Amino acid sequence: GHPSGVEAMTGLLSEHSLHTSQDIVMIHFPNLKTTASVALGAGLALVLVATSAHGQIGPVSDDDKALYTIGLMVGQQLESLGLSDEELDQLFQGLKDQAQGKDPQVDPDQQMENLNAFIAARMSRGSEQTKAGGQAFLDGFVEDGGSLTDSGLAYKIVESGSGDKPSASDTIEVHYEGSLIDGTVFDSSYARGTTATFALDRVIAGWTEGLQLIAPGGKIQLVIPSDLGYGDQGSPPNIPGGATLVFEVELIDIK
Repeated sequence: GHPSGVEAMTGLLSEHSLHTSQDIVMIHFPNLKTTASVALGAGLALVLVATSAHGQIGPVSDDDKALYTIGLMVGQQLESLGLSDEELDQLFQGLKDQAQGKDPQVDPDQQMENLNAFIAARMSRGSEQTKAGGQAFLDGFVEDGGSLTDSGLAYKIVESGSGDKPSASDTIEVHYEGSLIDGTVFDSSYARGTTATFALDRVIAGWTEGLQLIAPGGKIQLVIPSDLGYGDQGSPPNIPGGATLVFEVELIDIK
């Protein structure tokens, strides 16, 4: 598949976006695939602050508030699984049994295949729903004057720029803003007040293709379907699986 991160957006997302949940919570399950490990680790952290455990209305003390803040951050990882209250109760029960030294009600080693299948199915269900909304948005963008490439990338050239256009092997300097189709901005060089420079062959496929359509001084709007972006896995917590991405990009220079 396509790269899960891009130097533009690997730097962009890892350095400038909310990703503290994985920094704070490091729970290692050697038998789990990465997707399941991250999701389950986040889930266990979230239930540390489950209000059902102590009947709390909400955080009161400083410790309560610290724990609740961890829950908010790692809860973003769990959101794509669409867990019900009852399912979260099962998560909490497993954590409580382990933390109190009780005998487990299931053998974790025998549940790895089941667990990976559960995580994959839930993430796939969520990404398919997200893809459907993204496709409708992309279709509307094209109907409103956008162009569509053979790969499925939609774009509008705002300014063509002048001079040579970059090739996929070039390093470019850009200003950009990236958002979800609901307008939520997940990254912006404008907000940081500095341009970004990266190799065009180290970014998600939608960027590699789209930035070759304009020359320096040019500006382009891109609507990137998930198979040209971050795929079904997304880039948690800011980009859900299957998300269509919207970018406005200015090509400043070719290095």
